[in-house]
Amino acid sequence: MRLLLIRHGQTPANVAGALDTVLPGPGLTELGAQQARSIPQTVADEPVEAIYVSQALRTHLTARPLADHLGLEPVELAGTHEVQAGSVEKRTDEESIRTYLRCMAQWADSDLDVTIPGGERGTDFFARYDSSVQQVFDAGHQVAAIVSHGAAIRTWTTLRSSNLGPRFALNNPLANTGVVVVDGEPGAWVARSWMGVPLDHDEDNPFDGRAVEHAQT
Repeated sequence: MRLLLIRHGQTPANVAGALDTVLPGPGLTELGAQQARSIPQTVADEPVEAIYVSQALRTHLTARPLADHLGLEPVELAGTHEVQAGSVEKRTDEESIRTYLRCMAQWADSDLDVTIPGGERGTDFFARYDSSVQQVFDAGHQVAAIVSHGAAIRTWTTLRSSNLGPRFALNNPLANTGVVVVDGEPGAWVARSWMGVPLDHDEDNPFDGRAVEHAQT
């Protein structure tokens, strides 16, 4: 099957540069709402059969324009919310953000016993996210969209895609409403594109480069 992993639109926390992971969390800014309205055009070439969202309000609001366009009702997943920030929740300082990202870099390098201080362990994050992806797969769709979160999408895709190396998540940010495309099935996913940039490389030589540096402007 094909999964379209879509990051939510801009939120007030994004503008402030704050780690904001508690559910249900904030809504969208005016720009975030505009970004959400652009998603139907962004994924127009994909025959999306189902739309899924996390428990966060921002994913529900982001998914609504696509859902209305396709005549689909989004389904909430229990495990695709953002990586929980724990003791650095709501923080904006560089050290806190570095601590948060460092843990996810270790997870992407398969060190899943690392725990975000006061937050969750890598094994817990992947268990919940994998379970939700399995739910989508078991529904039998050929193409499904999951509106989720930046750090969660980056980390999950990096470790679960056979053709991405462990540094990929750190090297490649995901902009608001950016789309990541993966094909395959649980245990055998391949990343096909990142924010519209094809990931054309040998699956036996995992890619660690900056796939979308030019797409961040």
